[in-house]
Amino acid sequence: MAGSLAGMVATIATYPTDVIKTRLIVQNRLEPSYKGILHAFYTIYHQEGFLALYRGVSSTVLGTIPFSAGSLFVYINLDKIWREPSSHFTPLQNFINGCLAAGVAQTLSFPFETVKRKMQAQSPYLPHYGGVDVHFTGMIDCFRQTVKHRGVLGLWSGLTASLLKVVPYFGIMFSTFEFCKRVCLYRNGYIESPLSYKLTPGVDQSLQPQELQELKLLRRGNFEPRKLQAKETHS
Repeated sequence: MAGSLAGMVATIATYPTDVIKTRLIVQNRLEPSYKGILHAFYTIYHQEGFLALYRGVSSTVLGTIPFSAGSLFVYINLDKIWREPSSHFTPLQNFINGCLAAGVAQTLSFPFETVKRKMQAQSPYLPHYGGVDVHFTGMIDCFRQTVKHRGVLGLWSGLTASLLKVVPYFGIMFSTFEFCKRVCLYRNGYIESPLSYKLTPGVDQSLQPQELQELKLLRRGNFEPRKLQAKETHS
């Protein structure tokens, strides 16, 4: 719930930039309506009002539900497919896991992405209403009009191009995340190498990093005087 709420807040805070990006993409390059990012923000705000900068945000928020649920469900159950614990996954396996999770999640949530883009692009102040293939009055009407004119599969129009971007992105992100975790575990002394999860012999894995460091200092404090004492006796 904390992650979902954080994502929603971040989405709402940065959503106007997504609207502006879509408008800059769909505008006619020969006769551009916007000269740049700031000009697009100013023009949309004065012509269509502040709420126009959040057109389609409800579809985005709703789309996070199947995306989050789909990605998490696939990712946490992949150990059953590999038939080994996730702690033993190689970087390649983590990359494949991220790709599979993102592919399923993006496919499930893509209808919301389609509606969002149509809502962002449609504007009475742009030539041909922004070039959208259907005209609508809101999110639900956009779903209805798209299915009516383009069929159910029209909601997944452009999915392939989206997967070509999203799938490798999440694959690299997940594999990098897992590798960084291993680097942290290695630097704190829990594992023998950042390339594997082989545990360091004799290390209590239940200790926090700070507790582990304190234990090492305590052991050094106990053993060093004995070594010095042994040297003095020998001399």
